[in-house]
Amino acid sequence: MAGLATAALIFCALATAIHLITIALALVRVLARKKRREPESTPVSIVRPVCGIDHYDELTLRSTFELQSDSYEIIFCAAREGDAAVPLVRKLIAQHPHIPARLLIGDDRPTSNPKLNNIVKGWEAARHPWIVLADNNVLMPPDYLDDMFAAFGPGVGLVCSPPVGSHPIGFQAELECAFLNTYQARWQSAADAVGFGFAQGKSMLWRRDILDAVGGIEALGREIAEDAAATKIVRARGLSVRLVDRPFEQPLGPRKLRQVWDRQVRWARLRRATFQLFYAPEVFAGSFFPILAGVAAAANFDVDPLVALMALVGVWYGAEAVLASVAGWHLRLMSPLAWMARDLLLPVLWLEGWSGDTFVWRGNDMSVAKGQEISQSPSHALAATSDR
Repeated sequence: MAGLATAALIFCALATAIHLITIALALVRVLARKKRREPESTPVSIVRPVCGIDHYDELTLRSTFELQSDSYEIIFCAAREGDAAVPLVRKLIAQHPHIPARLLIGDDRPTSNPKLNNIVKGWEAARHPWIVLADNNVLMPPDYLDDMFAAFGPGVGLVCSPPVGSHPIGFQAELECAFLNTYQARWQSAADAVGFGFAQGKSMLWRRDILDAVGGIEALGREIAEDAAATKIVRARGLSVRLVDRPFEQPLGPRKLRQVWDRQVRWARLRRATFQLFYAPEVFAGSFFPILAGVAAAANFDVDPLVALMALVGVWYGAEAVLASVAGWHLRLMSPLAWMARDLLLPVLWLEGWSGDTFVWRGNDMSVAKGQEISQSPSHALAATSDR
């Protein structure tokens, strides 16, 4: 028993140390944000797929017209004329005549990825050698392009930003913030800080020739997830993927629990299918097993298990609170409850990642095993943008 207790204590200490290290690395990133330069003047094409209307779509799409740059064009992409987002996009374009912007409509299907199919026409129509692919639910700050270009240094082939949840309405949206912010964005920022950045499809800044050299935008359809394809394409050319120092917001609004869970299961299965070696240890990434191990070992070292529990909970979630506060990410009194709920769900989510190959993506039945769409509803165009 003493040996098991010692092993449990070592595991708890190691996992807690890694947790604190990742938080420290993320803090360094947000605190060491590069000094602002003059507004970015490099000509850029911003391609944004749209589909349907969500709670904050007018806010996020309008932000595209409010960047502190006068050298960019906007290309919105919709799969069909009757999409609910089309009138909103046309209204925004009419309200900002000084910004070169257009809406392209067409249902191209060169890949099995509906989102890619929607933006193919935008990539082909882009006038500039630098292209940003940005989901419709990304809120762009005025210095959005400055931040993207600031990270595009020598040896970099792609700059991305993970989403940081904001403006949640209801506990389900708080739970999504718990997954997106101090868990996923933290781990991605920490990985990038040690030179192991990987792509995130919410915001991507491409130098056009890098992707055109391997077949253009359709090359991202070689994997079921365009993020994984982008990472592999860039690394195959001896270049790196970098993240911005401060990730951009994704306003959430109201959420249903099923929406939050299905999205996390989809992402888990995509990670397992595309980077299986790195997915395997994810089961230990949350606090559940380390705290359980620490409490189990406490009595063998003359420590009250309740005291150990309270101390470990304080360390794990206190550190997350510091990160969220310093980074300016969403933080409320109920946030620690959402973080605890997330960590209780992480082992179940990890098992779900292994337990199947299919998922439903806005009306489309997809398979990570086959890497293709296995069936499609008549309303397939509704999948033309990332799910909310």
